[in-house]
Amino acid sequence: MTVIVGGVAGGMSTATRLRRLDEDREIIVLERSGAVSFANCGLPYHVSGVIPERAALELQDPARLAARFRIDARVRSEVVAIDRAARRVTVRPAGGTDYELGYDELVLSPGAAPRLPDRVAPDAPLHALRTLDDLDAVMGAVDGLPSRARAVVIGGGYIGVEMADNLHRRGLATTIVQRSSRLIGGLDPEMAAPLAEHVLERGLRLRFGNAVTAVEARRVVLDDGSALPADLVIAAMGVVPESGLARAAGLEIGATGGIVVDESHRTSDPAIYAIGDAAEKRDPVDGSPRLVPLAGLANRHGRAVADAIAGRPSIAAPALGTAVIDVLGLTAASTGWSEEHARSRGIEVRVIHSHPLSHAGYFPGARPMSLKLVVDARTDRILGAQAVGTEGVARRIDVIATAMAANLAASALADLELAYAPQYGSAKDPVNMLGYIARNLADGEDATIQWHELDDAVADGAVLLDVRAAGQLAEGAIPGATWIPVEELRERADAYAGRRIVVHCRVGQGAHTAARLLASLGHDVVNLDGGYLTWRDGMRSVDHQQSTDATSADLRAA
Repeated sequence: MTVIVGGVAGGMSTATRLRRLDEDREIIVLERSGAVSFANCGLPYHVSGVIPERAALELQDPARLAARFRIDARVRSEVVAIDRAARRVTVRPAGGTDYELGYDELVLSPGAAPRLPDRVAPDAPLHALRTLDDLDAVMGAVDGLPSRARAVVIGGGYIGVEMADNLHRRGLATTIVQRSSRLIGGLDPEMAAPLAEHVLERGLRLRFGNAVTAVEARRVVLDDGSALPADLVIAAMGVVPESGLARAAGLEIGATGGIVVDESHRTSDPAIYAIGDAAEKRDPVDGSPRLVPLAGLANRHGRAVADAIAGRPSIAAPALGTAVIDVLGLTAASTGWSEEHARSRGIEVRVIHSHPLSHAGYFPGARPMSLKLVVDARTDRILGAQAVGTEGVARRIDVIATAMAANLAASALADLELAYAPQYGSAKDPVNMLGYIARNLADGEDATIQWHELDDAVADGAVLLDVRAAGQLAEGAIPGATWIPVEELRERADAYAGRRIVVHCRVGQGAHTAARLLASLGHDVVNLDGGYLTWRDGMRSVDHQQSTDATSADLRAA
């Protein structure tokens, strides 16, 4: 008999896959909440009414699971203890008497619990959103609020931003309180800045650089002593793995707080498996343990555990952490490591920014996007990527994530044969263009510096040349830059003999042409990676660091 603790993505994918592999096995799923199979990633969208029917979120119920799969799914049944020697678990049903169940294999899929502020008053309007029960409580609270009631979301990660988006759509005056100076921690500062600008332009408020120390009846108190009025508070400060049951049973727990598992998801007890948000994963770059609370991984690993139990070889691939979010019409996506994370690990990196259109510019409706590729400078290995835009963002991140899983070098992106029609992409797809740039850098054909390195280069005596076309200058200018269009460089380059030259255009492509020209004339020249647009977004991220309570007007004036 196989007993599975926890349903939803990990537990239910284990149970249903195992039934397809073994018709005779007894399978029992024990779920603490009131629903065993639901779309937890869709919960915020019911708050706003984007998903109008709550029933659409409950994918299966115990009766249907019994009829279709012969799975015994028991809701409101919490496992409170594991006796590893006897291979038994103690189950506590809501309103009932504890009982014991024996198992041949035990699968732990308890998920992760939301972090909460340290001090919460008994009458505080604080909610988290993890289960359908939580959703019902949030909906009950929201339905009782007047129009333009004040909501505070604690945390600006994926869940926090999604909740703020949907509370805003519902008509609540919403503020995100974020401990750091950016939204979505997996994004580097210059990639996160457009997301903050977009959120602010649509009427949300951001409170950067503050932590919440207490939630009271009608306000939240911040660590600088100030307070924000709040009729509703959502805790989205991140999650902690629900590893207490495993710890109490003596299973090995890692430094991350997650359950340690091997490549087949076995714990330190070979009869017990662990998957989902509570279990550690392997990092694809250095093999270190990490926590990656993503539904796609939980589903995939549940299937793998079922294979292992059924006697099929099953080795877990490392977890890239590929993720995507839509915020009021703007999409942000990432995979693998950020530049900040790579540098913190002591890796020498090449960083590539580009600002392509979503499809061919001559075809109507092309929209801009920003792409970033992080590459190991020694090996040309792709470490990670980020993208922000509207159309085509998820597609490009998925292609790069696939390339990373296949261990393709950054330069090899240039050779990928990707589908092309003018309404979908360009003959040189944005992913191909990243590969061309990576190859130029690897071959020494080009040299670049990053937006955050520019001030030091100028302070060391470099001259900054703006080679944009005249029609692009109205967007703004980098202080101290001298404007010389590419067409005039041959005649005017001698004026900068003996000095290092930094060239920039709008996005980096025209400056590449300028840099090759100047290098052929004997100048020491580097290209400002990503051009004016990347520098602008980087400086906006600096503004965000300096502005605590931010509105759109505040940041435009900063």
